[in-house]
Amino acid sequence: MSKNLLLIFTRNPELGKVKTRLAKSLGDEKALEIYKFLLNKTKEVTQQLSCDIAVFYSVKIRENDIWSSEKYQKYTQEGNDLGERMHNAFKNSFKKEYEKVAIIGSDLYDLEPKHIKTAFKQLDTNDVVIGPAEDGGYYLLASKETIPEIFKNKDWGTASVRQETLIDLEKQTVFLLPMLNDVDIFDDIKDHPAFSQFLD
Repeated sequence: MSKNLLLIFTRNPELGKVKTRLAKSLGDEKALEIYKFLLNKTKEVTQQLSCDIAVFYSVKIRENDIWSSEKYQKYTQEGNDLGERMHNAFKNSFKKEYEKVAIIGSDLYDLEPKHIKTAFKQLDTNDVVIGPAEDGGYYLLASKETIPEIFKNKDWGTASVRQETLIDLEKQTVFLLPMLNDVDIFDDIKDHPAFSQFLD
C-alpha cells in the first residue's frame, strides 16, 4: 500500500447521462463517445502512477470495465451533491491511513502524470494543492487532511468555485498547478486536434 491515494470521480457512461452540455451541441451519442474517449485517456494517464488509485462511480460499480480491479479500487460516490461526495471520499480515505489524498475528474484530455506526481510532492511543503481549470473550477485537489469547509456552500459547476475554495483556504498554504481545460462544452473541443475525429 502506498501512502498516497488518487481518487478518480467518474460518471457511469450511459447515453443521455454524461456531458449533457456538450450533448446540446453534438447530440447524446457523440457526447457519450467523447466521454468514453476521455475515460480511456484518464486511464492511460493514471495507470502509469505508483500511488494507490480508487475509482468512484456516480451510480454503480462496474466490474468488467476499463478499470482493472488489480490496479484500481472501486467505490460508489456517496452524498447529495458533488461537495458532499468529495468530502466523504476524502474522509474515508484518510480513515484508511493514507497520508496524502488527491482527487481528479475524468474529463481532462490535457492532464499528464507529472501534474499528479507534482501534487503529491508539493504536499511535502504545502497544506493543499489545487489544479485550476479554465472555467473557474479546479481539475485537481490534494490535501493531507480533510478540510470540511472547502466542500460546503459551493455552486458546483460554476465559475466561482475555485475562488470561493481559495477564500476557505486563506489560513493554509496552497500550491497551484498549471491551468488546464476540462471538457464541458463544444468550445472546449472545437479547436483541439484530439477531438477532430468526433466533429466531422
